[in-house]
Amino acid sequence: MAWFWLALSIALMVVELSTVELVSVWFSAGAGITALVKAIFPTVGIGWQILIFVCVSVALLVSTRPIVKKFLNKRKDKSGTNLELLIGKSAIVVEDIDNILGKGAVKINGLEWSARSCDGSVILKDTVVIFKEISGNKAVVERKGE
Repeated sequence: MAWFWLALSIALMVVELSTVELVSVWFSAGAGITALVKAIFPTVGIGWQILIFVCVSVALLVSTRPIVKKFLNKRKDKSGTNLELLIGKSAIVVEDIDNILGKGAVKINGLEWSARSCDGSVILKDTVVIFKEISGNKAVVERKGE
């Protein structure tokens, strides 16, 4: 029966590695500890094994998940995507922006983005604008100082 718990532990860890939601790691640890208990005490019955598995899994889940989630969220906040880092930055219009004609482009950090204006106004080439948001694959901008 220890082999069953060990196999379950490995299977749950494979599931955990294929996701990023921290769902089954605690159950994998619970199954691993249950396998260890069964290997050390071979006479432990199935009822006790299940109880050990459930208790260890729940205890680990309740005691460590909030800490781990907080740590992961903190890391995620510090490593924002390139798009998030562009919001609020200045850019230069390299092609007149006209929402009605569906044309316009800005350059920011050496990259050219298709662009449209926040308020629908025409913004002429060489105007300095602020990168406000991303809408689809277009930068939404407004004149600097507005």
